[in-house]
Amino acid sequence: MPVTASRRVPSWAVLLICCVAQFMVVLDVSIVNVALPQMRHDLGLSVTGQQWVVNAYTLTFAGFLMLGGRAADLFGRRRVFLFGLGLFTLCSLVGGLSQNGTWLVAARAAQGLGGAILAPATLTLLTSKYTEAHARRRALGAWSATAASGAAVGVLLGGILTQYFDWRWVLFVNVPIGVVLVGASVVVLTDSRDERPVRRRLDLSGALTITAGLAAVVYGIVDTDAHPWGSPTTIVALGIGVGLLVAFVAIEAWFADDPLVDLAVFRRRSLSVANGIAVTLGASLFGMYFFLSLYLQEVAGYDPLRGGLAFVPAGLSTFAGALVGTRLVARIGPRRQLILGPLVGAVGMFWISTLSLGDGYLAHVLGPLVLVGAGLGLSFVPMTIAATQGVPPGQAGLASGLINTTRQMGGAVGLAVMATVAAGATAHVGRLALPAALTHGYDQAFLISGCALVAGAALALVLPRTAGVVPAGRVPDGEDATEPDGETHGGGVPGRVLAAKH
Repeated sequence: MPVTASRRVPSWAVLLICCVAQFMVVLDVSIVNVALPQMRHDLGLSVTGQQWVVNAYTLTFAGFLMLGGRAADLFGRRRVFLFGLGLFTLCSLVGGLSQNGTWLVAARAAQGLGGAILAPATLTLLTSKYTEAHARRRALGAWSATAASGAAVGVLLGGILTQYFDWRWVLFVNVPIGVVLVGASVVVLTDSRDERPVRRRLDLSGALTITAGLAAVVYGIVDTDAHPWGSPTTIVALGIGVGLLVAFVAIEAWFADDPLVDLAVFRRRSLSVANGIAVTLGASLFGMYFFLSLYLQEVAGYDPLRGGLAFVPAGLSTFAGALVGTRLVARIGPRRQLILGPLVGAVGMFWISTLSLGDGYLAHVLGPLVLVGAGLGLSFVPMTIAATQGVPPGQAGLASGLINTTRQMGGAVGLAVMATVAAGATAHVGRLALPAALTHGYDQAFLISGCALVAGAALALVLPRTAGVVPAGRVPDGEDATEPDGETHGGGVPGRVLAAKH
């Protein structure tokens, strides 16, 4: 049974604090994209440095997300929430004050760690406060809507702040919000933790090795623009990365008292396939936002505000696709929908990969954005259903947390591959004027994104035909279908709640 303080606090106040905190975390995944050209100009960032501004946050967020969930249960949700919020806010301030690229990337990495600690705590606070089923559904619904809107609002808000203030404000904006939240949390929140008969430990070694391993692999890939694939620098970086990932598997299999990931969970074919699909979706999503932001500003000449507004149709179509997908999956099943959704998105990616210098937004960008957004929205719900369906209650948190983690990691590694290919393609046609050469490079990145979505659809063919198929209105095995960013379907507990409970 959870141990909680006796002081009574308004439920709406807890909900508001948790929603705003989660909004900050999700917002920062995308808010920097529109500001990247200004960051590059002011700090002298290279093409590689630009993507590390995104990947530094993503890698630490994904690598420590599940560890953050366990910390909330072990050390107290309010305490961990305040620590994560304080770290996130402080690193936002430090990042906004950056004087060079290394400073900024380091601040973004630490900010991602703060987000990984903060995000699970917001959901465990909600579930410990809202114990009645109907009230919990309403609370989690509000939290889900906030989380779902964060990525789309991030691009637009980033454009507004960059246009009318400065790129530093895409980070500074978190500071006043964070300070107010810390003060409100001290007054409103009460602490709670799960008391377990057996002492549980944080698998810090597992979190560090997988994060460092992926970072080394990403570094080895992106550094190929300066060092060939066969160079000692690249080989050493990739070798270190692979070695750390092997060490992570060994730690989880044999050495961790309470492993971050129970590797036995991958024996379930539907879970393994769904996580493979999550990697492809993450790669495609990150690639689209990153490279299209650069194209619109560096090639098409958009200012930051106009560039942010250009992404609004993508956010709306993703939201609409998720709403339609929630109902459609009950009719055609997760397997068929996981073939349909990625293929719809792939059509949009292949379309946008034909961009040429001078192409207009309405004729060559709007349609692809809508298709990609709709395809991704259609895919999120069945992907998570397939991953969590039939998983024993003791592994439900692990299964749900993995979907979010693998999607983020797929985005980081996929972006590294696309950036490397784009830089190489641009250099290969250096005889062209710079805008035309950049467009050629971005087209190659969009083409890879489309191929990734086709690979995701192909993986769905391996899913069992009965994966996730249940009678309408039922939630099997006592678990709810979840969306990786926290959206619940059928009134369930979001993935990060389950991850935090694991």
